[in-house]
Amino acid sequence: MNRRFTIPRLGWVIAGMLFLITLINYTDRMALSVLVGQVREDLRLTEADYSHIVTFFLVAYALMYGASGYIVDRLGTKRGLALFVFSWSVAQMLHGLAIGKWSMAGCRFLLGLTEPGNFPAATKAIREWFPPQKRALGVGIFNLGSSLGAAVAAPVAAFIGLRYGWRAAFVITGLFGLVWLVAWAVLYEAPRKNRWLRHEELAQLEAEGLFREKEEVRPRVNWLAVFKSHPCVMLMVARFFTDPVIYFVIFWLPAYLQKERGFGLEDIGKYGWVPYTFGGLGYLIGGWLSGKLISTGWSLPNARKAAMGLGAVMLPVGILAPVMPTASLAIAASSFVVLGHAIWIANLLTLPADIFPSHEVGTASGLSGMGGSIGGILATMLTGYIVTKFSYTPLFIWAGLMHPLAFFLIWRYMPNRLFPQPLRAA
Repeated sequence: MNRRFTIPRLGWVIAGMLFLITLINYTDRMALSVLVGQVREDLRLTEADYSHIVTFFLVAYALMYGASGYIVDRLGTKRGLALFVFSWSVAQMLHGLAIGKWSMAGCRFLLGLTEPGNFPAATKAIREWFPPQKRALGVGIFNLGSSLGAAVAAPVAAFIGLRYGWRAAFVITGLFGLVWLVAWAVLYEAPRKNRWLRHEELAQLEAEGLFREKEEVRPRVNWLAVFKSHPCVMLMVARFFTDPVIYFVIFWLPAYLQKERGFGLEDIGKYGWVPYTFGGLGYLIGGWLSGKLISTGWSLPNARKAAMGLGAVMLPVGILAPVMPTASLAIAASSFVVLGHAIWIANLLTLPADIFPSHEVGTASGLSGMGGSIGGILATMLTGYIVTKFSYTPLFIWAGLMHPLAFFLIWRYMPNRLFPQPLRAA
């Protein structure tokens, strides 16, 4: 008897794969900030040069984030994500060939053009595999990779950099994504087309309401209509204010610890991972919490907003970081920034999948991310100036206030009526 081989709990396996590639995405992205001391010394870069290089990455990131979601919607989840993973892995490896400021900036620009596709593609995959009440947890799981990727980058890049040099660190981390692609090509298809999915699990997904939309030929995405829609505008505004905060932590916290707290590369490798581990916990808490609230009778919009509010109120603790008497307490205060942002973003990133139809999820997610990247560009340009002329203190104050502001805007200007078919527990 010929029995079909299947994989149990395949949806969670897919979420695990998305977690892993997001971890790789952030490991690649963070490598430069971890190795900045070696790179600056070898390539004779100033702090202003470094801020310009970071800005090149963010400009490309902003330009492509909006387009990447549309590309994923047009190519489909499997091919779209594969294209971006292959491209950014090659771009990461090219960093090892940089010989100066502009060649490094060019490599960062290429990385910025190719990395953002990870997030609309992963959100679209979660939309294809998870019903609404489990969706935020799925988004939280794959975004856990961003925090753990940032945490892993510190010891991994530092170890490789100390032993083999910073150039080898970029080449080796770039190879990780190419290895992941093999498993992705074999395992991924949407549930109704996936040969590895068990029949009983497909039936359970149908019973949970995953396939509410008809699966006939979908209309082409009207990019401009999505861009002009009120929910998309609000998502872009929310990310404009809050994404720069995590960019600040990713790109500047290691530099802050080195300049203001006397850390060396070995110290960054030992302790730089701590805030991002709290971020990983936050992604799981944020995703679990809104799903739990839905299961107890909360409407979907109120559940998402409540979880986002919890995350937002944690950020002001970060204002204390630069005045803490010890480096360990400064890291602890910074951990609240990453924890609160993770709870916030696990739900904010889920909103495109909640609000928009399946064929527009990638586009809406990409456009919202573009808003965050534009905010990141402006913030990074100011960061380089403020750090050079003043100190890090004003930046920590700013970082602590942005999420409460964005939460107020979401609560006030994104009413529940914008969410189609509000979901309550049965």
